[in-house]
Amino acid sequence: MITETEYKKDLNLEGLSQFTGTEQYHRCLNALLTDGVAYVMKNGYSWFITDMLIVAKMKLRNEEFLSITLKLLENNKAEMIITNGNGKTLYTQKYEFTDAKKGINLYFVDNVLMLSSEY
Repeated sequence: MITETEYKKDLNLEGLSQFTGTEQYHRCLNALLTDGVAYVMKNGYSWFITDMLIVAKMKLRNEEFLSITLKLLENNKAEMIITNGNGKTLYTQKYEFTDAKKGINLYFVDNVLMLSSEY
């Protein structure tokens, strides 16, 4: 398991491969996060997770399944794309600056946000 000190160094999210399930859930904005998503938050991506949860809870609350992608663009820009999992885009949000080093794919199902590898 990666230590708290190592969490803070991992903007590249090199430790993601260790998450294929979760041992415990973590609360954030009235949703549950898996260990993998908590790891992502602790490594400098909390802005993305909270943005995604706000959109999911306020604008897309009637959707049963959400697939969320953080796509990194040129010049330190990024885009969040939320689909229904079947290719229908439900929401996009652009970020003019990010220090993120890795794109991420998440799923939001039954009020649980998880890495795609934890599904």
